[in-house]
Amino acid sequence: MQGESDRQRELLDVESVAGHLLEPGSVFALLAEHRDRLFPSELFADLFPTGRGRPSIPGEVIASVIVLQALYGHSDREAVDALTFDLRWKAACGYAIDKPGFDPSTLTYWRRRLAASNRPQRIFEVVREVITETGAVAGKQRRALDSTILDDAVARQDTVTQLIAQIRRVGREVPGAKDLITEHCTRLAALTGQDYHSTGKPPIAWDDPAARAELVSALVGDALALLAVLDVEAITKTGGKPADAVALLALVAGQDVEPAEDSDGTDGRWRIARKTAPDRVISTVDPDTRHAHKTRERRQDGFKAHVVVEPDTGLTTVCALTKTNGPANSDATVGAELVTADSTLATDQQVEVLGDSAYATGDMLHTLDGKKWLPLLKPWPLRPTVEGGFTLDDFRYDPDADALTCPAGITRKRSAKGTVTFGAACRGCPLRQRCTTSASGRTVLIGEHHQLQREHRKRAADDGFQADYRQHRPMVERSIAWLTRGARRVPYRGVEKNNNWLHHRVAALNLRRLLAMGLTMTDGAWALA
Repeated sequence: MQGESDRQRELLDVESVAGHLLEPGSVFALLAEHRDRLFPSELFADLFPTGRGRPSIPGEVIASVIVLQALYGHSDREAVDALTFDLRWKAACGYAIDKPGFDPSTLTYWRRRLAASNRPQRIFEVVREVITETGAVAGKQRRALDSTILDDAVARQDTVTQLIAQIRRVGREVPGAKDLITEHCTRLAALTGQDYHSTGKPPIAWDDPAARAELVSALVGDALALLAVLDVEAITKTGGKPADAVALLALVAGQDVEPAEDSDGTDGRWRIARKTAPDRVISTVDPDTRHAHKTRERRQDGFKAHVVVEPDTGLTTVCALTKTNGPANSDATVGAELVTADSTLATDQQVEVLGDSAYATGDMLHTLDGKKWLPLLKPWPLRPTVEGGFTLDDFRYDPDADALTCPAGITRKRSAKGTVTFGAACRGCPLRQRCTTSASGRTVLIGEHHQLQREHRKRAADDGFQADYRQHRPMVERSIAWLTRGARRVPYRGVEKNNNWLHHRVAALNLRRLLAMGLTMTDGAWALA
């Protein structure tokens, strides 16, 4: 059952004794005075559908600890220690000086309940309701989109480590698999003398390519042998951790390897693949983490945090954490979903959406055009196929005829696959040297939303567009800096847990920002001074 806070103050209540020492305008002072209004017991009523059992920690206390924990980047144990020994935390949560904190596992228990509920981001939503009530973003028509890479909480694993770890995991999760591993996964022990009871890397001559290839062959052979003797279909149908373990073993056994040279794979000879799988799992400890390339020079492993920010105030109105790769997780795809779901925007409001070139895709422009919103998105620069030659905008496009006219005046229609082929028309063309080096002539690929992109590039060349972009777009970097300061590494494993953490982190930062803007309670309503 849900616990309730005792409104009658104790003799050694911190707020009564030393509340005047709290810094005015701090998150501590806000929670000390208004935590019950921010996080009332009814906010968490659905998490405790029955009135039976031992009372839990009051929801307003847990929510306050979660906010402070996200704000200061504490682990569960560090957060409980702060609640026990830091008078500011005690005042914020309504604790007496001599009252001990709770067990750190209580935070894990509450996060699980929140994650399994219909409103896993309710703490973030409460703070966003405060933003709406204060009118901090009312009538503000701009939203800036951006993303940043957050490092994962695990170490990257190579192919050998992943295979060993996952075979061991199948042995733990699948009933009876441990005996099957002992009976059928014997290649590793025969080669190195080390079986799957050991967690370390096998003792081989690691500087010898042939020895490494033999080890990879042994590990892949053991993995395939284990999958062959397991009832994979029945395990998959049952679901749960056993199914996840078997599926991940099959994935890591195939993503990084290929048959050895002059082998078709049936002779048991394998090698590390000469290419990288598009959606490569880099750790069996956290299968959701991925390689990330925010720039060519900067490479990270982790997740991508997406934010929608009101640039004048720096308040984040929507956010999400995703994997770093794949079309569904691209900046433009996620950005379009988030900004169109921003509840702080009025239905009929004219909106300017700011973002860098990662957001200026045809699909994004199409989405904004459907909402009648103005895209202030930096377009991708057009690169000619011949240095100093013609770009795509030097070709005239007729949307009614769906045809393209080259600089020499030749017109061709777009094919069903989106290509415009000039072919033989390029022979003897006096402009060919500035257009193409292909022997078969120029071929141009026209996207589905080519006209929107063309019009957007033209609009982006306007001085007014560039002035607005330069003035308002960089402000989102400030919010990204607040988000990542002291929190570049996520604390948990998996997209779901870290997405919930991101919402808690953003909620805490929004509260702090609102306080800096003069957040007060006036006549029972939130307002800005």
